[in-house]
Amino acid sequence: MAKALPSSVIIVGSGVFGLGTAYELATRSKDIDITVIERCPFPAPDGSSIDSSRIIRADYASLPYAKLMTEAMPHWRGAFGAEGRYTESGLALLNNSATADASAEHFLEDALRNVTETLGLKKGKKEDGGQITVFDRAADTIPVVSENLANAKGYVNWTSGWAHAEDGVKYMRRQVEALGRVKFLTAEVTRLLFSSSDVEGVILKDGSRMKADLTILATGAWTPALIDLRGIASATGQVMAYVNISPEEEAHHSQAGQPVLLCEDDGMFIIPPRDGILKVARHGYGYANPVRIPHPEVRGETITVSLPRTGVTHPNMQIPPEGDAACRAFLRKAIPSMGERPWTNTRICWYTDTVSGDWLISYHPKYSGLFVATGGSGHGYKFLPIIGGRIVDVIEGRDRDELGSELRKRWAWPKERIEADHVWTNDWRGEGRKGMVLDEEYAKGDAKARFSHRRGKPLSSSTHVSRLQTIVRINLLVNVHGSPIVKETFRVSAFGLMTSSPARLYVLGRPQ
Repeated sequence: MAKALPSSVIIVGSGVFGLGTAYELATRSKDIDITVIERCPFPAPDGSSIDSSRIIRADYASLPYAKLMTEAMPHWRGAFGAEGRYTESGLALLNNSATADASAEHFLEDALRNVTETLGLKKGKKEDGGQITVFDRAADTIPVVSENLANAKGYVNWTSGWAHAEDGVKYMRRQVEALGRVKFLTAEVTRLLFSSSDVEGVILKDGSRMKADLTILATGAWTPALIDLRGIASATGQVMAYVNISPEEEAHHSQAGQPVLLCEDDGMFIIPPRDGILKVARHGYGYANPVRIPHPEVRGETITVSLPRTGVTHPNMQIPPEGDAACRAFLRKAIPSMGERPWTNTRICWYTDTVSGDWLISYHPKYSGLFVATGGSGHGYKFLPIIGGRIVDVIEGRDRDELGSELRKRWAWPKERIEADHVWTNDWRGEGRKGMVLDEEYAKGDAKARFSHRRGKPLSSSTHVSRLQTIVRINLLVNVHGSPIVKETFRVSAFGLMTSSPARLYVLGRPQ
């Protein structure tokens, strides 16, 4: 039975799910008071949707998402994707490993079947009007492909492409603002305002309280800090690295007919460059970042959950050496001429992974007045133009079509939690390994750097090195007021100790 929309709504988060929901609520009813709260001035620099690019594709092994993209694609090809926000370059899905897990091949087969047999895209060469070009040798179809990838199998969907992620979110924000019905507030929500079995609103960092009939958490990877999602969804960090390129290189690697390259065997991908920047990234199982926090629902208790660590709170943060090496290896493989070029920037993009890879868009089963729109699992951005409509359908409890009914079932609150506190998704993510922990990977890299230095081996240009510098931990034991031990990190270069780095300071023992 359909539910009446509430008279007041607080939406926490102004990313894809948050802005989309705000827009749809404001257009669907003129009687709702809507407030969107974001912890950082918009756009949040560490938000998962704030970046130079995201892949836009209908190429899904999961048919409901492939069908859902048929709603979004006309918007990307229209006003939403205008002014360079969307480029229909095509997307090449490759399998370049003879030893790859069979899941990679199955993904390609299922995705190909969905876009051709169900969505009706025409097979054939692009020059002959084909929309899907299947190949046994990538070099026969893709204009710019290295010898290392020349013999990869797969297909190109010429109706897919990529979007400038940040520009797309800014465009959606402008659409919401133009309605004149949504209030925006920059503030950090530290806790939900619980009342027995109800959520009445939110508590802000300054202690003030805001109330609404319905509170919607569209907080992405930060959601586990506000409700207990153990065994349901977890934050996982994905690596991205960027290099500067020349105008000539950009013209070559973004020429007509050059698609996005996505390797299904290892999850690595490269998007055609723009504005002198080339991005290399991995769609993998990512890193967990376990943090002990106060239980968001139970006073006096603590829990351990994975939460984002980003450049906002850690300004000098780089990706772990493991991820750096993976991006470096793929750049060498895909574009050998740039293989040793130093990164101009690296970052970790935080997914909210669910067990199945389906989103979590549902009323909370325990608390009335609370709705959750999270669990994007690394594939939510492409639906930015239309996702709000489907979210509000769930809020209203109505199915506009069979697809809506299927999606509502997939997005429902799970009946059971898995036993493990951290969720490593079962969604296909290439050959990457599960179980990596962020600090453990940093520690492995530090140990490797120290070992290489002791043996006189040159330090890798892809392990925290910039201008011949690397971070090496030197343990300086200082007795502070007779108790704590301070360990400081110094910046070391090939020329010796340069400067003391304030970026890492650890206090071991009790504080004074």
